[in-house]
Amino acid sequence: MAAALPPVMTRPFNLTGAPAMSVNCGFNSEGLPIGLQIGGRQSAEETVLKVAHAYEQATGWHNQRPPNA
Repeated sequence: MAAALPPVMTRPFNLTGAPAMSVNCGFNSEGLPIGLQIGGRQSAEETVLKVAHAYEQATGWHNQRPPNA
């Protein structure tokens, strides 16, 4: 089960204090959400937010709900 795994992909951002966020980029075959992690350099929060916003505007994933919901 993926939820039981430690957050290995977030560890570098947690240790360095660099900004990162996850946005929905689809669903797996079980209907669970898949996230796209966007990270940036330290003090680049604005850039990370702008990239996430641009991705959401270019795709419709943020408006979709799991197929099983």
